[in-house]
Amino acid sequence: MIRHIVFFSVREGEEVETVRAGLMALADIPHADHFEVTLNTKVDPMCDAIDLVVYAEFIDAAALAAYKAHPLYTETTRKVRPMRELRFSADVVAENR
Repeated sequence: MIRHIVFFSVREGEEVETVRAGLMALADIPHADHFEVTLNTKVDPMCDAIDLVVYAEFIDAAALAAYKAHPLYTETTRKVRPMRELRFSADVVAENR
């Protein structure tokens, strides 16, 4: 299983919920076994720069690649990119539990 985790900060002057709604469009891409977009609770006093977290799980690298190749992924990226400041991404291979 691959865990796809992406952290976003929203550009000053943009609405967090607007960016979240834009990212939620990615849920319509059929290749993820699990998908969510959540608000960061910002309880960590060392870093409150992250506003949103995208978390998805994929059965394998092929499913993740198909997700990223989907036209909706490209369209969503085009819409959301101008509204975000930071973006950090990690794809982690995890053992199924």
